[in-house]
Amino acid sequence: MRTILLSLCLCFAALSLPSAVLADEAGKPKILAIGDSLMAWHAVSGRSIADTVGRALGEPVINRAVGGAKIIHALPISGALGFKIAAQYASALSQTSPEWVILTGGGNDLFLGCGCSYCNKRMTRMVDPSGQSGEIPKLISTIRKTGARVIYIGYLRSPGVDSIIDACLPYGNAFEARLAIMAAKDKGVFFVSVADMVATGDRSMHGVDMIHPSIKASNLIGQRVAKVIQKADRTR
Repeated sequence: MRTILLSLCLCFAALSLPSAVLADEAGKPKILAIGDSLMAWHAVSGRSIADTVGRALGEPVINRAVGGAKIIHALPISGALGFKIAAQYASALSQTSPEWVILTGGGNDLFLGCGCSYCNKRMTRMVDPSGQSGEIPKLISTIRKTGARVIYIGYLRSPGVDSIIDACLPYGNAFEARLAIMAAKDKGVFFVSVADMVATGDRSMHGVDMIHPSIKASNLIGQRVAKVIQKADRTR
């Protein structure tokens, strides 16, 4: 029986800088991506999840994600630089009036914030069991008030290879269950699980660290997200 491990994102901001995009004909791109290194990985080479979504839909996507970013981040200066995910959204509004916001986050809060040990309090600060309160529902409520729809992407699992994040699995599963509950309460919010993407023994979905997504994985996740957008939004 394979071991399913939560693939959370670590602080590798230098390798995951936001990618630049050109404005659409209306003047501003209509899709915004924010989050941690799951979203930011491969942005420098133009092969991140956000880049794949843009190619699949034939329109630009602004990617403001930063490796190491967290949902809960108390330091104001680094938070404003993008290490607080809500700040990524706020700072992007000068460049876009998004119709869709694609979001990742929470992994660094569990791994770096509480070491995936005694994390119930921190998890509840992000999103409570009902999916109705916490920093994540607060951020999504802010986004939804503009009329934009939201996609929240879950994390990859391990193919059964030991990882430094083994202890995070129970908290990660519980966290994503709460995200799914949250999304079910609003027709404009979609939780996209990618837990089924990694087959037992298949290392091709991860980088050499067995934590971050490979180019192949980013491409497949981006394609899955694009299909969700196309299904919900017939204009695309």
